[in-house]
Amino acid sequence: MSSKTSRRLLALCVAVLGLPIDMHGQDGDGVKHGIVFGNAPSVAGIRFTFRDTERVRRTAGVHVSVWSPKEGVTGANVTGLTLGLPVAGGNELHGLTLGVFGAGANHEVTGISVGGLGIGAGGNVGGIAIGGLGIGSGGGLRGIAIGGLGAATGGDVRGLAIGGLGVGAGGDARGILVGGLGAGAGGSVRGLAVGGLGVGAGGGLHGIAIGGLGVGTGGDLSGIAIGGLGVGSGGELRGLAIGGLGVGAPKIHGTAIAPMVGAKDMWTPVSVSALMRQNVDGHFRGFSVSGVHAMRGTQHGLVLGIVNYAHTLDGVQVGVINIARNARMKVMPVMNVARAK
Repeated sequence: MSSKTSRRLLALCVAVLGLPIDMHGQDGDGVKHGIVFGNAPSVAGIRFTFRDTERVRRTAGVHVSVWSPKEGVTGANVTGLTLGLPVAGGNELHGLTLGVFGAGANHEVTGISVGGLGIGAGGNVGGIAIGGLGIGSGGGLRGIAIGGLGAATGGDVRGLAIGGLGVGAGGDARGILVGGLGAGAGGSVRGLAVGGLGVGAGGGLHGIAIGGLGVGTGGDLSGIAIGGLGVGSGGELRGLAIGGLGVGAPKIHGTAIAPMVGAKDMWTPVSVSALMRQNVDGHFRGFSVSGVHAMRGTQHGLVLGIVNYAHTLDGVQVGVINIARNARMKVMPVMNVARAK
């Protein structure tokens, strides 16, 4: 066997066994320089190891591993290139991270990371992250995250997040969210959100939201919202809302277009529907075109419809049948006019 072949076999064995070998030298701070095989605490250069052990602290340069750190082991803080053949792992991975199967960090991954199956971190994932199946983080997603099936975080999303099935954030989302099935956040969403089935937010939606079936939020909704079936808000809806079946909110301040529109209080330059339904003791102000107006509160302004009803009319009704309980003529064809006291 040649001496060259012997050296190669020795290098392979020590890498698998986790024994440190220094090909160049070590400075006064205990940092090994050059090409190092195994689990020396600190390396500036190129490190080859099977997997990180509790001895490993940091690598500045290139960190090549076969598998993720042992269970209970934090792993290295890597600045530079982290290469997993097939799995890359560590504590903090900064720079370029590549994993044939995937890459994961106990704390955070920043820079550019690509994983054949996925990218994950217990903390934040920042920069550009691409996972064949998905991207996940316990902290937050910042930058661009693209997951074949999904992209999700327990914290906030800042930037662009795309998931083949869905995109989700346990906190707030700011930027662009695109989910094949859905996009949502436990907090608020600001920016552009598109979901094949739906878009939802527990806090509020502000910007443009488009859902194949629906768009909904437990808070306020402002901007433009389009839902294949409907658009709903638990707070105030401001802007333009278009629903295949309905649009509803306690307060609507803007334009609603849907077969059914419902609100307690509504101010609108124009709204179009087949049925406009106002809750008891509510106030309507503006202009509406609908087949049926059921104003169970006070109507201020003008409505055009086939059948128009108002508990209290402070404006004009134009339609086939016009009913205003406070008018002198409570039922009138063509038009009814009244002033509220």
